[in-house]
Amino acid sequence: MKILILGGGQVGARVAENLVSEENDITIVDLDSKLLKQLQDRLDIQTICGNAAQPSVLAGAGAADTDMLLALTRNDETNLVACKLARELYNVPTRIARVRASDYVEFGAKNTLDLFGVDQPICPEQIVTENLYQLFQYPGALQVLDFAGGRVQLVAVTAMEGGLLLGRELRHVRQDLPDTDCRFCAIYRNNRLIIPKGDTILQSNDEVFFLAERAAVPQMLAELRNSSQPIRRVLIAGGGNIGHRLARQLENAGYEVKIIEILRERCEWLGDNLDHTLVLHGEATDEALLEAENIDEMDVFCALTNDDEDNVMSTLLAKRMGAKRVIALVNRASYVDLLEGHSIDIVISPHQSTIGSILAHLRRGDVEAVHALRGGRTEAMEVIVRGDRKTSRLVGLRIDEVEMPHGCYISAIVRHREVRMAHHDEVINSEDHLIIFVAHRRLVREVEQLIQVKMGFF
Repeated sequence: MKILILGGGQVGARVAENLVSEENDITIVDLDSKLLKQLQDRLDIQTICGNAAQPSVLAGAGAADTDMLLALTRNDETNLVACKLARELYNVPTRIARVRASDYVEFGAKNTLDLFGVDQPICPEQIVTENLYQLFQYPGALQVLDFAGGRVQLVAVTAMEGGLLLGRELRHVRQDLPDTDCRFCAIYRNNRLIIPKGDTILQSNDEVFFLAERAAVPQMLAELRNSSQPIRRVLIAGGGNIGHRLARQLENAGYEVKIIEILRERCEWLGDNLDHTLVLHGEATDEALLEAENIDEMDVFCALTNDDEDNVMSTLLAKRMGAKRVIALVNRASYVDLLEGHSIDIVISPHQSTIGSILAHLRRGDVEAVHALRGGRTEAMEVIVRGDRKTSRLVGLRIDEVEMPHGCYISAIVRHREVRMAHHDEVINSEDHLIIFVAHRRLVREVEQLIQVKMGFF
């Protein structure tokens, strides 16, 4: 596939890294020639230096024979104009745009983005807000991801003392929860993958990934760590797009929310646009302000400013002063693995969240959803099985007959809105949705080949 990526920043570069080894012809356009040189030295790609919203630049980048355009620059207007030109001048079949301003997505009854030829918008702030809100629903979880329209969820959690299953074999979960069907997808112990089996004994500090129907997730969390108290009080640092979106969603759900914002004008705007949230003018790293606002009584402190260092420092300070759980928004990829799980409970990478949404549109075969895990090194995919016994490599096979790459597992089957955990004797049917855990990103291509139908299907 010939893919044209506009914007070589963190998102564009990470998308290129994910796709460059998958037999794609990739060209990146950016204004920064130095950045492009670094990317070209590191990846097998072509680069063009120029303004992505100019027709001549798109033409020079090969837009005329491009299969997919990804407009991922930091400027919404550049992305929208590029999509418009790609449709009108070059008839590019698929056009995906990164759009940060909610006004383009939410304004009016008509879809404004249709006017710009955008097939699929990617809204980073909206994605991050939804991911954050999931964590408030399940205290103690590190990551909560929806599949099959939210009917089944993949949850990452650190096993801790107090969990009912700690020190016991995994098979005992059926004794504890006889009416609950779940699937352990992976366990990481000291960053080493352990394939879960019935006789695997869970240890403290294991990072556990499990799949279960939405209603069963709280019970599963209790098996893996001591029951966390429900979240009621939340303090948010940063009243930008994400901070405002999250505060609005939390106050509508009945949480007690406070938000700290350094810009006075923004404080006034937040006060006018939030109904029950207390807006505070100040800096989140101000120890006196945190103490005055009873940080030690807060169930969750979220640092969501645009400055990584401020987010890190304010979460460390809040944790030291008694906040029960702290979450930091961190853009710099090198910080994420370094920080999470030490003094900071959860580190959210907006770029990684965005990349997962983009990859769902780029994976070969009928891929319904893709979620990046563990800093992008691991993936979870929802795919649709097509064809019949002659044209499909999966239809008619039992789970234990499927030759999956080592480290990849079919975790669940969704059939006619019914969720079935992938037990060894379950038979795969056409139109089933399979939820697949891929332990190593390099194996994605093999999984894609497995789910693709043979030529006779068409």
